[in-house]
Amino acid sequence: MSEPSFQDDVLGELGPDRLTEIAGLLGTDAAGARETVTTTVGAMTGDLRQKADADDEDGDEVRQAVAEVSEPPLQGVATLGGGLLGGGLMAGVLAKLSKPVASAVSKKTGIPAPTVSRVIEMLIPVVLAVFAKRAAAGKGTAAGTAGPAPGAAPGVAPGAAPAEGGGLGDLLGQILGGGKK
Repeated sequence: MSEPSFQDDVLGELGPDRLTEIAGLLGTDAAGARETVTTTVGAMTGDLRQKADADDEDGDEVRQAVAEVSEPPLQGVATLGGGLLGGGLMAGVLAKLSKPVASAVSKKTGIPAPTVSRVIEMLIPVVLAVFAKRAAAGKGTAAGTAGPAPGAAPGVAPGAAPAEGGGLGDLLGQILGGGKK
């Protein structure tokens, strides 16, 4: 049984109502909306990977955002903020990517860039939620638990955080899928 792709998880998190809303925005059916969402999320994650590999300020910002999203969730009173506190930096990174991604998706699909930008605005909170869920699923031991997290990659030793050895690039690959595990 294979692990669902990042795009599949985003589509699942979107649900049929928001997918229908995106279809209406695009003037297409659910299948067209799914294809556009998949293309857009693929472009976003590709740009994230590329920026994370860069040895500049943008790369530092992406790596810091990935580390922030990968932190264990806050407990107690701090969770009253709706859990959005951890997505602040990553939300900013995704917002910065939105214009170039909208342009690239527009060129690939023929959909006007402003329309793609509106789709991206709808996708950012969903992408953040999927990032957080995937990071939590692959990170059980780093938060001080006794064994591997449910859904952790096979072969990850208890007590070993995914970021060890390979660094944040591997963690980003683990969250997005297709990276080192």
